[in-house]
Amino acid sequence: MNVQDFVDNKAKQLCFYLRAFWQGELPIEEIELFFWDSMEEWGQIEYTLTQPYTQKERVFWHVLHQVHYWNEEKLTKDQFLIDELNNCVNFLEGLGHCPLDCVGIRP
Repeated sequence: MNVQDFVDNKAKQLCFYLRAFWQGELPIEEIELFFWDSMEEWGQIEYTLTQPYTQKERVFWHVLHQVHYWNEEKLTKDQFLIDELNNCVNFLEGLGHCPLDCVGIRP
């Protein structure tokens, strides 16, 4: 699996998990498990440090970091954060423009 395949696959899953979490259908612990599983899988991806990022990859890493960094209350009650993440999710799903303030980087 290459970087693009990884990002495409994981972005779909991340969007699904985050939307389910916001709808109260998925506990925060499942997102944490997804984060750690993704980090483990990322460790198996071969890439070079000079390999360029796509916009989708930058947004993916940004969202993944955000859902790991913030606590459950912040992710469910901070409307500014929710709006930002929702814009990112829309972009990852092909429904919006690339958010300009996403600076996600590979771990």
